[in-house]
Amino acid sequence: MTTPLADLPLDQVRTLLAVVDEGTFDAAAAALHVTPSAVSQRVKALEQRTGRVLLLRTKPVRPTESGAVLVRLARQVARLERDASAELGLSGAGEPTRVSVAVNADSLATWFLGALTRVPREPGLRFELRREDEDHTAALLREGVVMAAVTSSPDPVPGCSVQALGRMRYLPCANPGFAARHLAGPLREVLADAPVVVFDRRDDFQDGFVRRLGHEGASPARHYVPTSEGFVEAVAAGLGWGMVPEPQAEPLLRTGRLVGLAPDLAVDVPLYWQQWKLDSPALATVAEAVVTAAAEALRR
Repeated sequence: MTTPLADLPLDQVRTLLAVVDEGTFDAAAAALHVTPSAVSQRVKALEQRTGRVLLLRTKPVRPTESGAVLVRLARQVARLERDASAELGLSGAGEPTRVSVAVNADSLATWFLGALTRVPREPGLRFELRREDEDHTAALLREGVVMAAVTSSPDPVPGCSVQALGRMRYLPCANPGFAARHLAGPLREVLADAPVVVFDRRDDFQDGFVRRLGHEGASPARHYVPTSEGFVEAVAAGLGWGMVPEPQAEPLLRTGRLVGLAPDLAVDVPLYWQQWKLDSPALATVAEAVVTAAAEALRR
């Protein structure tokens, strides 16, 4: 027989969170100032109450799908407790408030940091940013790792709200010399065979663009450059062609370091802000700044 969520002992839920954050039962015990045996007993008791396996006993420990639900609950409870302490003026309330956000590399390199500078300094916020592809940031929300995320998904993660931010435009670009050597001819015929720059091995954005032109995908001659700034510099240096965010492409197009390959075939990626459904002043302040900055920086 399982236990209603409201009846779960908070010390057990907090212990589960500590194990996930610390990676091992021993490390969690040290962080909680209890014995490893006590940590193990609490986790087992919580698994018995919920009737589910909550942790994969790997190194480091990882939550199961059910465990991730309770980890998210634990983080939300901790957030509400800190906010309530601050409003009541209780001891420890003056400590900085940490807001964890998952954000894609291109947003981080172009407009997102500017959004954070709009957040008033009075609340004493501290940011913990997790860089992740916009197609995968929602997973960090689902696992309870972050409180909010810039994501490409309009479908809200359970327990989260979603708000449209705008569209990041990407332009197919190349160095002029590279274009002369590798792209002389109709783009639909030559692009699939030209060397290409990609972010990492999960990045299929360039392949998707080539498929739009009627081919299977981009060339296997690939350069992997896993930072937004490095990616753009690699394209500008002539290593290969790539889909460059419009804010980064424009100054390089003006100076001639880049040429646009097909201005009429730009790709717009919709971005959304997802966050926990919590009455948290800190989270609300960050969300307001992000939405305002996105309205100015992104296309509608």
